[in-house]
This record gives sequence, structure tokens and C-alpha cells, in this order.
Amino acid sequence: MTLCPLGFAEAKAFVVGHHRHHQPPQGHKFSIGAMEGDKLVGVVIVGRPVARGFDNGWTAEITRCCTDGTKNAASMLYAAAWRAARSMGYRRLVTYTLIEEQGTSLRAAGMREVGKTKGGSWDCPARPRTDKAPVGQKTLWEIVGRREKVMG
Repeated sequence: MTLCPLGFAEAKAFVVGHHRHHQPPQGHKFSIGAMEGDKLVGVVIVGRPVARGFDNGWTAEITRCCTDGTKNAASMLYAAAWRAARSMGYRRLVTYTLIEEQGTSLRAAGMREVGKTKGGSWDCPARPRTDKAPVGQKTLWEIVGRREKVMG
């Protein structure tokens, strides 16, 4: 398996065709693909943190990681996302999984579980929304550079 740079349109198309419970995100900072020969077998999309409290300029968020089931593709993509983010100057990379997901690929890539969200809908009277993704509790994961303090 090899890594490749990936445009946002191609990454989104892969997510549409393969992700179990999410549509593609609205935007990205960068995307990376995993190839087996000439076949794209996975993508990771990295963007600004969704949570305003994490959007401090030093933190990036993996908004989607999606594979076709190819063994080790997810952990390879998570690790590549951190290397790329770190080389761009980011000091922290976060992502979320559904509470029932084990996080094996995240652990293999060096990420650690740091907490659970409360879950719930983003819909509110002041800003009505239609939920298009699971609204239950999620697990928060992060990886932080050695000896670096996240500012903000």
C-alpha cells in the first residue's frame, strides 16, 4: 500500500461510496489517499476542528477516515494525517468515533482516547438543522506532539 495526495472532490466521492454513516464534510485543509496498485482503497480528510473550543489555530481534526475494508489502510491513513499535520505546524490532531467503535486503528497510529462527548443533536430553535449523522455519544481521540503545549 502507498499514500497519495488527494483532491477534495476525489476524497468526497470516496466517502459517498464507502462510508457507513456519514456524508462528506463541507471542506478540508488536506486529504490523503491510500492506494493498492492503481486502486484507491481509503481516504482521510483533515480540516478545522468542528468544536469551537478546539479551533485555536494549532489543532486540526480528522473529519473523515474511510476505507473499503483493506487491512491496515485506516491506521496507515491516521498516521499519515498526523505526520502531514505536524509538518504543517499543527500541534494537536483530534477525531471522534462512535461510542461502539473500538479505535484499534487509532491506537495503532499513536492516538489516545481522551474522553466521551455527551452526544445530542445540533438542532435548536435559533438554528434549525436536520441531523444527517448519528447523534449519540462519541469518543474523542487525540495525538499531541512531544513536549508541545497546545496554545489557546
